[in-house]
Amino acid sequence: MSQEPFQITGNHLLATLPRDSYERLRPHLEPITFSLGEVVYESGGHMQYVYFPTTSHISLLYTMIDGSTAEMGLVGNEGVVGIALFMGGETTPNRAMVQGGGLAYRMKAKSMLDEFNRGGEFQHLLLRYTQALITQISQTAVCNRLHSVEQRLCRWLLMTHDRTDSDRLQMTHEFISHMLGVRREGVTVAAHRLQEAGMIRYVRGHINILDRQLLLAHVCECYQVVKAEHERLLG
Repeated sequence: MSQEPFQITGNHLLATLPRDSYERLRPHLEPITFSLGEVVYESGGHMQYVYFPTTSHISLLYTMIDGSTAEMGLVGNEGVVGIALFMGGETTPNRAMVQGGGLAYRMKAKSMLDEFNRGGEFQHLLLRYTQALITQISQTAVCNRLHSVEQRLCRWLLMTHDRTDSDRLQMTHEFISHMLGVRREGVTVAAHRLQEAGMIRYVRGHINILDRQLLLAHVCECYQVVKAEHERLLG
């Protein structure tokens, strides 16, 4: 992580705040740059910061005893990483890893909690976001149990696409398999079918989104459930 010059926020939660709340927080927002694959925090680690992504996006992963992983949730410029801090805990059982490199703001736990404990819009906003994230995590569990790898890949690509300003996503099949909690071969077969249908093109560790509308037509209901709940709670 490296520091970047301060600029107007590109995080939707911060941008939604009333001016007085934002001005109180602004001196405590430290611009940083995340690299692809960087670990933001480990499972069980003491959390000292919350993070507000702007151009980066971060996966919340659960790691089993045997080392296998699966993504529980995905956070980009719509949200915040580190909800355990304001929900009453200082550690969390999941791991947070950068899925898409880019910019973010971080804030020390104490500064965030001082504003959160004032009540008001900042507190309400974070609690509404937490409800939206819980919906995403719950729907991901349902999706992983009931839907095909192909549908789950569509959902994951659309969610990632929502959090980036590019149709070109940097990722390998192995990386996606860790996110979806499936074998690499299953991802390869699913990606090949999507490519044959003209939805994506996969070249050397990059996936290009060719037809978002086709992905939307093919994805399971889980994507829209999560999106609708986020829009209901946060606009």
